[in-house]
Amino acid sequence: MIFVTDAAGQCVYVSGEWRAYTGQQVNHAMGRGWLERVHPRDRMVVVETFEAAVTKAAEFSVRYRLLGPADTPRWVGAGGVPSFGMSDHRFIGYLGSITQIAEGAADTIRAYGTADRFVPPTPHLNTSPSSQLDLVADHLILAHSLIEQDGGKRALPFLRLALFEVGRELAARVPHPDRPLN
Repeated sequence: MIFVTDAAGQCVYVSGEWRAYTGQQVNHAMGRGWLERVHPRDRMVVVETFEAAVTKAAEFSVRYRLLGPADTPRWVGAGGVPSFGMSDHRFIGYLGSITQIAEGAADTIRAYGTADRFVPPTPHLNTSPSSQLDLVADHLILAHSLIEQDGGKRALPFLRLALFEVGRELAARVPHPDRPLN
């Protein structure tokens, strides 16, 4: 699943799979509404990791339980890469993904996160993107992670520009009359 936030960390877009996966209406996930579907025992780790990343405009990774429609917890890996404005290069938010990582995992696994690096988990069928643009975002996020790990850093500015444009297109799919898209 793909998501886009603004610079304050407020969700402005989440892909359509969100409703099927969590049972929450997409419009209720906007802002910080998505936190309602994070397992209560993992919520603090998610909030602290995400807020630390927003404060530093840094990449982030977090592993936690996301509640399904019947409040059944499923382990997911989520994270994002920051986007920066075209003209002034100021932080404008995140383009990120959420992927199921373990089917029926025991409660012995603990939630954890880091606000400096995003390493996407292996894709899972239950959280695969359903639209072409979501799929493009997923691949660009993965490409960003691979470049960071294994060289090719000269391509990073162009990749970040592509991430910015895709994030902007995704965010434009959700009407927000009072918010400019930079």
